[in-house]
Amino acid sequence: MSEYHPTIGLEIHAELKTRTKMFCDSLNDPDEKHPNVNVCPVCMGHPGTLPVPNRKAIEHVIKVGFALGGTPNARSRFDRKNYFYPDLPKAYQISQSGQPLVIGGTLKGVKINHIHLEEDAGKLMHDDAGADGNGSTLVDYNRASVPLMELVTEPDIHTAEDAVAFMKELQLILRYLGVSDADLERGQMRADANISVSPDGTLGTRAEVKNLNSFNSVFQAINYEIKRQTEILDKGETVHQETRGWDDAKQKSIPQRSKEEAQDYRYFPEPDIPPFETAILGLEALKDSIPELPEQKRERFVKEYGIDRKAADALAGDIALANYFEEAVSEFREEVPGGNISTIYNYLTSDLRGLMNATGTGFADLKVRPEHLAQLAIFIDQGKLTSRMAKDTLGNMFKTGADPEEIIKSESIGIGSEDEVEAVVLAVIAEHAAAVADYKKGKTASLQFLIGKAMGRLKGRARPDMLKEIFERHLTS
Repeated sequence: MSEYHPTIGLEIHAELKTRTKMFCDSLNDPDEKHPNVNVCPVCMGHPGTLPVPNRKAIEHVIKVGFALGGTPNARSRFDRKNYFYPDLPKAYQISQSGQPLVIGGTLKGVKINHIHLEEDAGKLMHDDAGADGNGSTLVDYNRASVPLMELVTEPDIHTAEDAVAFMKELQLILRYLGVSDADLERGQMRADANISVSPDGTLGTRAEVKNLNSFNSVFQAINYEIKRQTEILDKGETVHQETRGWDDAKQKSIPQRSKEEAQDYRYFPEPDIPPFETAILGLEALKDSIPELPEQKRERFVKEYGIDRKAADALAGDIALANYFEEAVSEFREEVPGGNISTIYNYLTSDLRGLMNATGTGFADLKVRPEHLAQLAIFIDQGKLTSRMAKDTLGNMFKTGADPEEIIKSESIGIGSEDEVEAVVLAVIAEHAAAVADYKKGKTASLQFLIGKAMGRLKGRARPDMLKEIFERHLTS
């Protein structure tokens, strides 16, 4: 098999979080379960209706552009993209072609061609059996005309891994900005991948795989297309430019139609919406509203908290987790300036997150307050709790919301005083003369036996290192 170089470009769609749809007052509610409730004559394309652009959606796209280092077009307009499909009520889509909202930008080394705004289509629901046994397709127009951002990259991607990494980082940025939940499982984010291979790294004949709605689908579809096109070229045959669909069950792409070009959609300026100057949106204020972004947060966490890049990635990947961590660390450092915060990170990302995942609890409903986790970490740092005690205490905190000090007092948890521990050690030595004699003969395993007996009597309320030191002191005196 010859060596070929893949070239990949992505077109990523994300539904935007706004109260209403793109051109009307119908609600933009992705949680609505009843079909065809959030509709009106405008989004259903009734004759004589006039669209009015959603300013918030336009601002969202410009904020994304700023976050990615793009430039808002000084003048922008909407266009009509003409094609018929059952879930497109007007038989055309209001989109942007000639003057998109944002030009340029980069993310993870991938250049962005532009970002534009359009309206989403409705949703088709297929019933293969149907009431009459012949099958049927129903249409839910609740999603029709929901604001839909489309980001188009340059063909700068060369592996499926890099394509997925790009999408994951974009998803995070959209969530940090608060412009989209970008949940692929709910259809709020999806991608089209344009893939070509060539022997010299130049652009080959591309195939577009449409509507990839999971990171795994993006990964598998790109790798499948690279393999399919490579095999075609190895046979001396020609790759045809076409649009393909991805069959997740069969793990293969399927031809749908020859690839459309812009002229096939007969774009022309939307006659019912005049062009506009983006300056009227207050661009400086929008730019100033950009929060700390994921990569900035990762770099700050490594520098400010001394954690490694992997830990910073884990925290920055979840805004609520990162915020909780920072609140807990702030409380911890007030009590233990310069203390090691790894205890907070470990208990938060393993033990506490494990309890949350097992019960389906989100941070909004979490009873363990950040200051309480910080206090638990302080007790561990001070040697007042063993790891086992801390896990049990955290479990109690998770159920009740009580602070750790209250739980320790009420449950009589905590490391015993040195006098208490020493008294138990002396009692164990007196009760197990044979084990003591074995230890003095050089059988060191006997020491572990004695430590275990003492730990049982103390119900775990002692550190093994403390017990070992006290036993050795008395057994060698």
